[in-house]
Amino acid sequence: MDEKVGASEERIDWGGSGAEEGKTAHQIQSLLKNIHSGLPNPPSDPVKCSQIKGDYLYFHYGCDGCDDRGWGCGYRTIQTMASWLCLSRTQRRPAPSLPEIQQALVTMGDKPGSFSGSREWIGTFEASLVLDYFYDVPCKLVHVRGGGVELEKVAVEELHQHFEKHGSPVMMGGDRDNSSKGILGVWTGEKGSYLLVVDPHYYGCELERSELQRRGWVAWKRVSSLDQSSFYNLCMPQTATKGI
Repeated sequence: MDEKVGASEERIDWGGSGAEEGKTAHQIQSLLKNIHSGLPNPPSDPVKCSQIKGDYLYFHYGCDGCDDRGWGCGYRTIQTMASWLCLSRTQRRPAPSLPEIQQALVTMGDKPGSFSGSREWIGTFEASLVLDYFYDVPCKLVHVRGGGVELEKVAVEELHQHFEKHGSPVMMGGDRDNSSKGILGVWTGEKGSYLLVVDPHYYGCELERSELQRRGWVAWKRVSSLDQSSFYNLCMPQTATKGI
C-alpha cells in the first residue's frame, strides 16, 4: 500500500503485489474509499439498521489494468474485503492481486496448477480460504435457500448479527444469481429489508463517488429484488475473534 492520497482514496502499486510476473500491467492506480458515504437511506423508517465499521477501498473490473470482465467479480469482492482488513490493522498487508489469489489457492491445494493464469471464477468458499491464508481471519459460510422467506428471515438476521458483532464487509453469491457482490449493511423496515450492495462489475475510467452512486454501483437494494429462485451463500469474516 502506497502513501495515502487523501481521505477518499488510496494508491495501490500493483507492481509490488505479483503484477511483475506478467499477468497484470505494472501501474499505480487510485482507488476510492468508502463509496457508500453520503448515499441516501432507503425510503422507509428503519426498525433496525446495521452497517460495516471502518474503511474499505472499492475494487472493480479492470482497476489494476487487467481486463477481468466476465470472470473476475469474485476476486474483486475479495480485494474489497481484504482492503477493509488492511485498513483496520496496524500491520497493513495490501489486498492481494489476482495472480496472488490464484497462486494462493493452488498452494493450499484447492486448485490445480493450471488454475494460475486462468480466467476461472471463484466464489464464497474460495474467498474464505484466501482471507484466512493472507490475513489469518476465519470466515463463517452461510447457505441460504432460495425464496423470499429464507432471504428475509435467515439472510437478513445473519447479516444484522454479523455487522453488529464483526463490522466487516460480506461477500454474497449464488447459483442462478452467480454475480458476486459485496454487502456493506442491512436495513430492515416495516415493509421489508434492504441490502447495501457494492457491485464490482463496473469497468471504465475512474468515477467520482457521487457518479458511482448515481449509476447504482453502490446502492440499497430490496431483498425482494434478489432472484427468488436462486440460493445464496454468504462469506462473513469473523474479525471479532481476532480482536479487529
